[in-house]
This record gives sequence, C-alpha cells and structure tokens, in this order.
Amino acid sequence: MTPDQIVLFTLLFLVFVLLIWGRWRYDLVAFVALLAALLTGVVPVDEAFSGFGHPATVIIALVLIVSRGLSNSGAIEMVARYLVDASRKLSTHITIMSGLAAGLSALMNNVAALALLMPVDMQAAKKAGRSPSLSLMPLSFASILGGMITLIGTPPNIVIAEFRGDALGESYRMFDFAPVGLACAAVGVAYVALIGWRLLPADRKSADAGKELFELADYIAEVRVPEGSSAIGKRVRDLDEQAAKSDVEIIGLTRRGRRLPGLARIAEIKAGDILVLEASPDSLEDALGALKLEYVGKGEGELGDEDLILNEAVVQESSRLIGRSAMSIRMLYRYRVALVGVSRQGKRFRDNVRKLELRAGDVLLLLGADERLADVTGRLGLLPLADRGQRVIQRDKAWLAVGIFGAAIVAASIGLIYLPIALGCATALYVFLNIVPIRDVYDSIEWPVIVLLGSMIPIGGALQSTGGTALIAGGIVDISAGASPVFVLALLIIVTMTLSDVMNNTATAVIAAPIAVEIASRLGVSPDPFLMAVAVAASCAFLTPIGHKNNTLIMGPGGYRFGDYWRMGLPLEILVIIVSVPMIITVWPL
Repeated sequence: MTPDQIVLFTLLFLVFVLLIWGRWRYDLVAFVALLAALLTGVVPVDEAFSGFGHPATVIIALVLIVSRGLSNSGAIEMVARYLVDASRKLSTHITIMSGLAAGLSALMNNVAALALLMPVDMQAAKKAGRSPSLSLMPLSFASILGGMITLIGTPPNIVIAEFRGDALGESYRMFDFAPVGLACAAVGVAYVALIGWRLLPADRKSADAGKELFELADYIAEVRVPEGSSAIGKRVRDLDEQAAKSDVEIIGLTRRGRRLPGLARIAEIKAGDILVLEASPDSLEDALGALKLEYVGKGEGELGDEDLILNEAVVQESSRLIGRSAMSIRMLYRYRVALVGVSRQGKRFRDNVRKLELRAGDVLLLLGADERLADVTGRLGLLPLADRGQRVIQRDKAWLAVGIFGAAIVAASIGLIYLPIALGCATALYVFLNIVPIRDVYDSIEWPVIVLLGSMIPIGGALQSTGGTALIAGGIVDISAGASPVFVLALLIIVTMTLSDVMNNTATAVIAAPIAVEIASRLGVSPDPFLMAVAVAASCAFLTPIGHKNNTLIMGPGGYRFGDYWRMGLPLEILVIIVSVPMIITVWPL
C-alpha cells in the first residue's frame, strides 16, 4: 500500500470505530476525519469542501424541506387519519400502517415519514390497550424499505445516483430504483406484517399499553422536597412502604447539587433535597400527592401557576439536545419548560436528570404550559409522543402542496428539469405560499446528515483517486476467485449490509459506491447491478438500533433493547438478499 492509502484506511478505520462507539456525533466524527485528511494531504485543499456543494447534499436538504411542507399542509395527516383505526386486528393494523409508511417513504425522506406516523401509531396502540412495541418496529422497518423505491426516498439512493453521474456520465432517474425497490419493499412489508412482529421477545408482546404506555421503560425522575412535606425528617428507607403503594422506587437523593453515595438509604431528608425516583408518569403523580413533593422547577419560581401539563417526547437524531443537557441549554430559563424525567431503555444512570447528556432515542418527561411545550418540542427537534396536532397548520393547502410536489417529480422524471432545480422550485413555492414558513426552512434540514455527507464525499473521492477502492475491490474479487459475478454481487450486498448495520447508511453508500464500480470493472461486467446492490444493501440496516436513524427513534418509545432488533431484522435481511439478487440481474443485466 502507498502512504496515502495507509493514511486513508487508518482514517476510515478510526471513523468506523468511533461511529460504532457512539460517544461522539457522527457529523463531528466525519468532519474531524475530513480535517485530518486535509492536514495529511490525502484530500487536496481545493477539494476540501466540495462535498457541501455536491448535488447529493443539496438534494437531501431540499427533500427534507419538501417533506416538512407535505407535513405542514395536512396532506399526510389526512391520509393517516382516514386509514388508521385502533379497533382493527393487530396484523391488519400493522399491514395498513406498514404499507402507508412504505408508500410515504417512497415520496419523502423516510425519517420524516416515520416521524409523522409514529405518534399516530402510538395513539392507536394506547386506544387498543396493547404495547406500542408490537407495531413500532414493523413501522420503522417498513419506512426504511419504502425509501428504496425512489431516488428521493433515502439518502443512499441519492448518493448512488449522483456517483453514477460523476463516474459514468449519467445519473439514475427518479424511478430507476423502483423495480428492485418495490420487490424488496413488498416482500419486506408482508414479512413484518404477518411474521416479523411475532418474533419479538415475549415480554414486549405482553405489555399493556392501555394501562401504561411506557411501562417497559420507566422514567428516572427528580422531585423536590418542599417546606411542609411529610418526608422531612425521615430517612429515605422510611419512605419505602409509601413509595411501594404509589408504585415508585426511590433510587437516590441529591443535596445542594450533589448525589449522595449509593442509594442514600440512611440519609435524613431535608427541605430542598431532591429525591431521585424510578416511576411511570402516573405513579409519579401519585407519589407527589402522597408525600407532598413537587416537580423540580415548579417550586423555584420559574414556572408560574398557569395550567401545567406533562408531555412525553423523543430526542431525534437531529435534535439540538444531542450531547447536551437541559441545564447546559438553560431549558427552564429560556423556554419555561422543566425536564423532570428521562427514560433510556430501562437503564439507570448516576447523573442528575437536568445534567444528563442526552442521546438520540431518549424519552423526556417535560413539564410546562401547553403552548410552551409545543414551542420547545419544535425548537429543540423533539418528537411529541401524542398526536397534538401542532404540526399541521394549513389543511386548506393540502392539495396545493401535493400538486406542487407532484409537478416537480414529474418534471424531473421526464428529464424536463434537473432534479435539484425541480425540488428547489417546489421549495421556493412552499415558502412563497407560506406552506413552509421562512423561519422553518433551516429548521427542516437535518444538518448533522448534511455535515456527514459533505465531509465524507471528499474522503470517498480520495479513496478512489489514491487507488484505495481498487485495492478493496481486488481483495473481494480475489476472495471470490473463480466464482460467478452473481456470487460476487451477493457478497457485496452482504458486506455492505454488515457495514450499514453499524455505520450511518449515507456514509456506507459513499464508501461502497466506488468499490462497486471497481469490482464491475475488474470482472468486465456492467457497473449498474453492483451500484444497485450497494443502494439496496446500504438501506438495509435492520440488525441494530444504530444503523439507521429510524431504528434509533423507536428504541425509547418502544422499550426495545439492543438485542431485540436482530430477531425481526435478520430474517428480513436474508429475505432482501434472496429477492434483490435475482431482481437486480433481471432488471440490470450483467
């Protein structure tokens, strides 16, 4: 290997390790890797930020704005409310919701499609008295599958299409992905609706969502001991009997900002102390009344005496809270909303709730006035876990929004207008007609994804120009020496799927696309089947909650554990391989 190749492979290995570790955000990891590549000279200075102006990056940003417009207009709400009925059998409900998710994901970003449908599905679960975990994972998987159908459904397809344009002179068009994507999506949706949800652990199936929506993952909450509380003067262990009656567990005590050692069982409680409880929202309310406690924030003068309500929201991948705490952003002071509890897949943590660094998938218990809660969820990039209706602002413009979007897609599909220009025109019209208010344009974009893609594209280009992709492709061809190109195609799908399960799928596509073209060149066959194989495989991240943002988003609300995903996901990935390989070589002959 040349020195440049050694540097690039070392950088990619470190990126791979850091993304799996998850300690730092993927956009920061990618940007630091780009800076390292520039400082070592493997990426030329004049290519430093070329990825940020790349058509793939622009298309992804525009698709996210258009997705916000379709949501704001009420078009999606209209379809969801017409089709969703909590009285249906579970398998029928999952079939309808999964089909709807796949269909929407084909026409808009699949993360946005899940964010729109997830509160609707959870409300249906609550009304039906069943666990949301039974339908949330099928919904997430279906939204991922649906994104494979069109160019704009998922970022990997956009990356692959634009790479083909750079490498071969012509990009893929809007529906070039449809034959293979539709076959995979149809089989995948049928699987998750009829079989997949049955493979979840027994305790996920038995939870009663009607009784307690988040019984699978209670909150770690902090409550204050005010003057006059019946708890003052008692030891923590003296409250066990009353706590048990309220179905809460006291797991710690904080005094003057410091958590006392252990569970502080023998500490005498004083006014101003903060008790750390593990409880559901309903149990928490009962304990506050029984022990004369109060929520942190309410007794400090920050929250007024207006009607205060509790709200539950999920931290999304694009949230401003990722890696930060409620205290660091001064949530109570700035937004007049108190963070009183956090649920993190049933895990306990030592940090104070307000000082806890938040992660994607955390479920937050927020206290504040109704309008304040609506404001903070939008500003901080949270997903409310109740269909509160604040997303939909202009129902009378639903058909107008759909018409503009449809015209842009048709114009791009027939080659009348270049896709980024068509989407840019749609975005401009949405802003002009106030379907997407100007203040929401930049908030609609997932900037971490933009930074990730803008940083990885120059590194992917350097990997190709230094011969790194040729080296990897040669290794794959040598391993499969004597085998047919079809076998090599299947091997590429498996390798790419494996990467996508532990890395961001957009980064996987950036790295794997040039390898696919190089393999095809060495085998003397068409590159299209191999590029399509990467597009399919990069989207298929079903084994872990970290491979795709949708899987992370459902982890907290569904009460899932890391090991739950492969139960439903492994058979699905095998099915996708079985279906996609013959479809690819039929539609895109070798």
